[in-house]
Amino acid sequence: MTDFSLLGLSPLTLKAVADTGYTKATPIQEQAIPVALAGRDVLGIAQTGTGKTAAFTLPMIDRLAAGRSKARMPRGLVIAPTRELADQVALSFEKYSKYQKLSWALLIGGVSFGDQEAKLDRGVDVLIATPGRLLDHFERGKLLMTGVQTLVVDEADRMLDMGFIPDIERIFKMTPPKKQTLFFSATMPPEITRLTQQFLKDPIRIEAARPATTAETITQHLVRLPIISPGAKRMALRALVERADVRNGIVFCNRKSEVDIVAKSLKVHGHDAAPIHGDLDQSTRSRTLDSFRKGELKLLVASDVAARGLDIPDVSHVFNYDVPHHADDYVHRIGRTGRAGKLGETYMIVTPADDRNLDKVLKLIGKAPDEVTLDLDWASAKEKDQRRKEIERERGPRGRPERKEHRGRGRPESETSIVGMDAISAAPAQPRPAPAPTPVQETVVVEAAQDRPEVDAPERAPRRERSGRSRGRSAATTGDGRREMEPARTEAEPVAAPPPIPDSRPERRPEPVRGVRAPTPRDDDDRRVVGFGSDVPAFLARPVPATSFSKA
Repeated sequence: MTDFSLLGLSPLTLKAVADTGYTKATPIQEQAIPVALAGRDVLGIAQTGTGKTAAFTLPMIDRLAAGRSKARMPRGLVIAPTRELADQVALSFEKYSKYQKLSWALLIGGVSFGDQEAKLDRGVDVLIATPGRLLDHFERGKLLMTGVQTLVVDEADRMLDMGFIPDIERIFKMTPPKKQTLFFSATMPPEITRLTQQFLKDPIRIEAARPATTAETITQHLVRLPIISPGAKRMALRALVERADVRNGIVFCNRKSEVDIVAKSLKVHGHDAAPIHGDLDQSTRSRTLDSFRKGELKLLVASDVAARGLDIPDVSHVFNYDVPHHADDYVHRIGRTGRAGKLGETYMIVTPADDRNLDKVLKLIGKAPDEVTLDLDWASAKEKDQRRKEIERERGPRGRPERKEHRGRGRPESETSIVGMDAISAAPAQPRPAPAPTPVQETVVVEAAQDRPEVDAPERAPRRERSGRSRGRSAATTGDGRREMEPARTEAEPVAAPPPIPDSRPERRPEPVRGVRAPTPRDDDDRRVVGFGSDVPAFLARPVPATSFSKA
């Protein structure tokens, strides 16, 4: 490894690097930093954990140190696929630029627009953002891309998986053509290759070796289950956590829904665990990560996307609750532990349904992990799974319990309750008594309609007093003109229909219907309609013999 002082960085930047405790550059930093300082485009192919964040952060700081920021016009732009990775880049930039007079802003979802817009109005040198929130600010007119001098795209292959490639193309087109582009991706699928060929200009290709997955600091274990059962997997995970000396650990799941279930299972059984995935709001995700970094949280249950790019230097254990679909994700997962020369352990739970994904992982790492045997009651776990399925069927399509008898006592619990389901049932549903029939009262709808005055009515019919009805009483007029309040009728008393009010208005003749289409004459008919086309009044829509016009 090369010393940082030999890469061409400024003294202030080298001082910030020395404060972090790093003295030697990683292979991708050694190759990328001099090229980026020269202003060339870089195409870096490197996995997470190789130090690529510093490979583009350090040269960007030195290149932007001489300029000055303008309102709503950032000079450097970093695009990251997830909020956690963007926040990680922001922390790195803050750490390495503390001796430079540079400002930065983080634009991610889950945070109010007002605070972000205030930073943009003051002007920032570097903008670190996710694609969606960046485009939201641009469409609001709060951001201009015409001053971007350096554009960094991090984890491009992950953006492809998340469907962000159209947004990345749009961002490229909004930035000036003459700019420096630093493009990093772990793999190079055809779509990513097309993107680099379209927007990068004569880039220097830098490919870092895959991080050593069989390092001596990481001990890998494999746990095979004899059955395919979610309950058995949760039971095995709890047994592994209890038997290992876990100071802190990360549990990886393939699906976000499974993350919540596993985290709840661990908490119910007395373990300090919390979930993190893309469906949680940003404040919850940030609070959970901060607690895990500070050592206040023991177990972090995460999905691959949420944990992508997390830089937590001291993690003792990694548990693969699910075998990853992509073998590269296994490399990323176990790379969370065994860092900086510290020891780490990893466990992977495997069921008979994971044979194909397991073969890909073993082929990639080129080594079979040590197998661990657990002596657990697998039959009871499978029996609980069957009871959960029965309860789920009884609860109906939307999770509402159907009115049928359940076995045992108690009230049926939800599927995510996970534990304590040995005797779950509900009492027989009692038939609900039929409601008493409500007596129908006659309402004077016709009278109200008749009370409305017409435009051409010569007289206005006397309006009935309604003010007393709003207070539960009816108003009546005495002989001397005073109103007397009568008690309101109860529902049991019949309501007599009032006598009809004679209508003294003159009879109105019906108006003619307008806009009636005249019948179309047949070809063999010698009659035709002339003068008004096909839209004529009804009283004129009368066929006229053609001979009467021919004489004229």
